Amino acid sequence: MKEDQLYAMRHSLAHITAQAVQHLWPSARFGVGPVVENGFYYDIDLGEIKISESDFKKIEKEMRLIINKDYVFERSEKPIDEAIDWAKSSNQPYKEELLNDLKRSGTTVAKDLDVAAMGTITRGDSALENVSFYVDGDFTDLCRGPHVDSTGKVGAFKLMRVAGAYWRGKETNPQMQRLYGVAFATQEELDHYLVILEEAKKRDHRKLGQELDLYTTSPLVGVGLPMFTPRGTILREKVAAYSSQLRKQRGFEAVWTPHITKKELYEASGHWDKFGDELFLVKSQETSDEMALKPMNCPHHTRIYASQPRSYRDLPIRYLETTTDYRDEKTGELGGLNRVRSLTQDDSHVFCRPDQIEAEVNTLLESARELYGTIDMQLRVRLSYRDDSDAYLGEVSLWESAQSQLKDAVVRNKLDYFEEDGEAAFYGPKIDFMATDAIGREHQVATVQLDFVQPQRFGLEYINDSGERQRPVMIHCALLGSIERFLSVYIEHTAGWFPFWLAPEQIRILTINDTVLDYVDEIKTILSEVVLMSPVKYNEVRFTTDDRNESLGKKIREAATMKVPVQLIVGPKDKEVREVSIRTQSGEEKISISELPSYLKGL
Repeated sequence: MKEDQLYAMRHSLAHITAQAVQHLWPSARFGVGPVVENGFYYDIDLGEIKISESDFKKIEKEMRLIINKDYVFERSEKPIDEAIDWAKSSNQPYKEELLNDLKRSGTTVAKDLDVAAMGTITRGDSALENVSFYVDGDFTDLCRGPHVDSTGKVGAFKLMRVAGAYWRGKETNPQMQRLYGVAFATQEELDHYLVILEEAKKRDHRKLGQELDLYTTSPLVGVGLPMFTPRGTILREKVAAYSSQLRKQRGFEAVWTPHITKKELYEASGHWDKFGDELFLVKSQETSDEMALKPMNCPHHTRIYASQPRSYRDLPIRYLETTTDYRDEKTGELGGLNRVRSLTQDDSHVFCRPDQIEAEVNTLLESARELYGTIDMQLRVRLSYRDDSDAYLGEVSLWESAQSQLKDAVVRNKLDYFEEDGEAAFYGPKIDFMATDAIGREHQVATVQLDFVQPQRFGLEYINDSGERQRPVMIHCALLGSIERFLSVYIEHTAGWFPFWLAPEQIRILTINDTVLDYVDEIKTILSEVVLMSPVKYNEVRFTTDDRNESLGKKIREAATMKVPVQLIVGPKDKEVREVSIRTQSGEEKISISELPSYLKGL
């Protein structure tokens, strides 16, 4: 099914959901019901009545009755004042509010809300004239469409969950019930999606993070501020070390910047105006300076660049810094490691001449491809451009030049790509790497961003070969992005079975009885001297010993639960012949302990 047809089908199901709810609870008041990824939702106010999952069956039954009646979706238009009267007489205050806002502000309201359940607007010379409605059977809704021809043509669906949602996303507004559903063209597609959802539940990084003892949270520390255990810290440090290694191999040098700064830095960069409400503010008891916890690192790096005169011969200058930044994200949007308030970035900034852009972008693209190839995630690229809004800084001509150069680099590197307006950073266009995980979901990971704006705002310069002052170009890059968010993706991609080089606990030695403890000591000595041939240089072997007086079966089950990739089983017979039994996901085998170093280096 084509994308526009699927959209119309899901949009129609949002209306059918609201219609079914109205049949069951006639006092229902409705907000908006847009299409979302894989389905739809509708925001509903039922007063004191709370919808629960136990109600889904009867709502779906009512939806199927509406579908079986095959009502035609009929479009009509009303003058805006008549539409407002309709909302009042229908006891639909949320629709009334939207219509009044439309009357005052026109299309900007619809654009800001980005909802499908909004009127199609017909304008005269200046004033808004009409809004559109759709009717199917006994249900009428303010809507700009599109819809399928009739209710009988909506494919397969299932209601999934209900959640609280503030009207129009503002915490000061009433809280509504957001009823979510998924929808596909065929039952087969729906069934496949539900299987994937079940697999996703098993892979949920929040569940695995606790089971594998990777990170924890505490209300005394605060929401969105995860703390990593020894096992989780190994994981994050190894991926960060690999990212740093890839960049250092390509000429990047490490720098360090403090975690707080004066607000003037972000006023100069433009971040204060764009993201001021996301900053954690810090007050000094010693001075009158207004300070903030840093939400990003690029303004700091410009200060290092500007700390001394630069010649064209010095460029490119490449900085890297893996550091924690802080953003005051909305509490309702925080979850696990995917969205946090303390995010660690493997940040990089290149200051270069315009004629060096191509080579530098190519280098960063190579680094990203190497990293994601190593961790076995398929990539494609999103070219993220500006749209026509006023949300961006800098001259349009500079943006057009930057967007063209990024696209040329992607095309020359023969990367699978797509283009999307409105996804750029406020200071420049981006190459966003989209990684597909083991169950087919796509996630944004690495990013390369071209920036002509910040060098201009900070007055950065170098002396060119003619002795003239010239503005450098700034290139931003993060291979992992937020390490916390990357780990949320990667834990689910691997289901917690990390590759041997990355596993927090690579080997667990399991003893059959205590007669082999002296032999285990020999094995431990061998393991402590092995240096692995892994992506990260000088990667040591990380091992533990389980010599408890427990059954071997229990020890094996516990090691498997913790997803230890290699289990070395040692018993009296192994000691006698100087062998060890190796148990992995692939099966079991025996090797001599003299072969153990080469075996491990091959993993």
